[in-house]
Amino acid sequence: MIDKDMTRKLDALCSRISSVIMGKEQAVELAVSTLLSRGNLLIEDVPGVGKTTLAFTLARAIDCSFQRIQFTSDLLPSDIIGVSVFNNETREFEFKYGPLFANIVLADEINRTTPKTQSALLEAMNEKRVSVERTTHVLPEPFMVIATQNPLEYRGTFPLPESQLDRFTIHLRLGYPMQEFEKQAIVEQRTFHDIEAMGPVLGSSDVIGMQEAAERVRVEDSVVDYLISIVSATRTHEKIHLGVSTRGAQYFIRIAKAWALLHGRDYVVPDDVKMLAPHALAHRIILRRQSGIENAEMYIREIADKTPVPV
Repeated sequence: MIDKDMTRKLDALCSRISSVIMGKEQAVELAVSTLLSRGNLLIEDVPGVGKTTLAFTLARAIDCSFQRIQFTSDLLPSDIIGVSVFNNETREFEFKYGPLFANIVLADEINRTTPKTQSALLEAMNEKRVSVERTTHVLPEPFMVIATQNPLEYRGTFPLPESQLDRFTIHLRLGYPMQEFEKQAIVEQRTFHDIEAMGPVLGSSDVIGMQEAAERVRVEDSVVDYLISIVSATRTHEKIHLGVSTRGAQYFIRIAKAWALLHGRDYVVPDDVKMLAPHALAHRIILRRQSGIENAEMYIREIADKTPVPV
């Protein structure tokens, strides 16, 4: 049974974000579900449609530490993680924490930096810790990376390696807003200062409690089998060169649990799995002919439609 107070707080969180990112309710719910699943979010779209604003609004709606890292071609791994500095007084090296040590980390335009710097996030995204000079540093809890990227056809971008794409729980695109919402955004023109002034609607302890509740959401064996059937079908599809990994399947079931919790249920239904499949799996596959994320999503939907739904 889902706690009514938790449901009320989740509704308040989604409403707060939707008051800024108008007309994108599903994108907002996917972002919140990613947070509940202890995952990481990748937002890809053309410049100026609200990618950074969505990330910033989510971060400010919960009372957690926040850091924004602007990724550029000259950014180094140490600029993100931190560096050891020699202390003349103690005659010892001290680790100076980088911006990665925050609850919510916005990796803005992540594909504008080199693969070497992109890979500096791998351990943090997967294990919630980083290792520097044989010493392991645990990241704060909760921890989430929200990365934004522009399409690869834009000048000065580097494709994310497959190993890093696999660490993102959800990939979403916002798209252009409907005319009525775009008009409202143009008239109001809310700044980041306005968003920050709204104040949080949740605290860090609330988020951790919700993440623990998401882990307790039930998934019947028939639903697990349905999910696995979809994942397995990506490995044999004639248009797909490389299918979804086991880690991808693990992230898939975690986001399904979080989505169910967000919608007031303590159990996952097949419709949750089917709806989430394109967002949770499309960025994890490699097509035989590289032809964009849109085609990858199309093939995932095709697989989900053809997979028998448990009754």
